[in-house]
Amino acid sequence: MHMLYDSESFVVVHMLPDAVEKKSAQALNDTAPAIPQLARHGFEIVDKRSGKEVYLDGSWAEMFQEQILAWQRDTPTQEEVEDALDRYAGLAQNPVVVH
Repeated sequence: MHMLYDSESFVVVHMLPDAVEKKSAQALNDTAPAIPQLARHGFEIVDKRSGKEVYLDGSWAEMFQEQILAWQRDTPTQEEVEDALDRYAGLAQNPVVVH
């Protein structure tokens, strides 16, 4: 898990797949119960203003990653980043739950 962005309005976290790491740990202790695994990467966007979050995976995550790569090339203003995140925040339905 890597925090990519943190402002007064939003937090963006990149969730990385852990299936390979968990499998090697499981091989060391075959008696351990199965642990849920994140099979592919995704992004969690938290709208601090509303207290809601959205998790993007699959094609949504790929589109969002393309946006991040574009930001790395073009260095947007904070306002441009916040506007883009606000569009994704419109998808947020889940209240934030502390993990």
